[in-house]
Amino acid sequence: MLERLTRFIEHNWYQPTPGWNYALLPLWLLAAPFILLKRWRAQRNPVATLKTPVVVVGNITVGGTGKTPLITWLVKRVESLGYRAAIVSRGYGGEAEDYPLMVQRDTPVSLCGDEPKLLQRRLNCPVVVDPLRRRAVELLNGEVDIIFSDDGLQHYGMGRNAEILVVDAQRGFGNGWLLPVGPLREPLNRAKEVDLVLHNGQDFNVIASRLVNAKDGREQPLEWLRGRELHAVAGIGNPQRFYNTLAHHGARVQQHSFADHHQFSVSDLLFDDQLPVVMTEKDWVKCAGFARQHMWYLVVDADLAKSSAPIDQLLQRLLQADERDPKS
Repeated sequence: MLERLTRFIEHNWYQPTPGWNYALLPLWLLAAPFILLKRWRAQRNPVATLKTPVVVVGNITVGGTGKTPLITWLVKRVESLGYRAAIVSRGYGGEAEDYPLMVQRDTPVSLCGDEPKLLQRRLNCPVVVDPLRRRAVELLNGEVDIIFSDDGLQHYGMGRNAEILVVDAQRGFGNGWLLPVGPLREPLNRAKEVDLVLHNGQDFNVIASRLVNAKDGREQPLEWLRGRELHAVAGIGNPQRFYNTLAHHGARVQQHSFADHHQFSVSDLLFDDQLPVVMTEKDWVKCAGFARQHMWYLVVDADLAKSSAPIDQLLQRLLQADERDPKS
């Protein structure tokens, strides 16, 4: 019942008007002043940045917008220029005893969370998790050339030199209301304060590249999907984008949606047939220990052919600057 109610509320976030979500106005009256006060205090008390420049890659809406593929692209771009990059994250879904936590190849997802685990496996660069991102940044200060914060626009205790706002071009900012009536974490004018706004679906695209067997690592081209019926399982912020990708490549999709960052068990992936099960790579890192031969994950990458120039200008400014002024 709670899951159905949550989906109903989220559905109304992305309608022209809040509709039945107006019933949440009493909660909105409690939440909105807190959100605005937090931002006001941050503006009055800017946090000084450290020696290493910090770039926040985040959003002002709840749910997935394509930040993880974008950060993957950014780290690879920085490394191609001859610099060292690192990532800090809150580590949502992980519960470690001690922070900050440096994510290693053998670090369990239960400690670090799914997105940091995915990024470490993909990039093999330093990834540090801490609910207080400031401490993670301090651990990396001076050890690398640039630090990317996976989310954290609203984490004002962490200094930053630049901010990149990622927006889902299809869903935009929804009905324009703050939580819980709408999907906004902060007012819309926050988008005017960042250094760069990138729309997933316009400025860049998240492109599927291949399928990988969740058990043994075998690969299949995307043509393998054509005409094939399968179970698509997703515990991400915007699962419809994943389902649409599979359908675009010719798959007949049975959809199975779970909450974002859902902690999967093997029973979530077993169905009363022998059809293949396809999941996102982010979900796979939580299922690798019990995956079976008929399970696969989809590998996606960010294509920034349309917007690489402004990003390169931003990176060059940060990486080559002799003096870096903190962004308040």
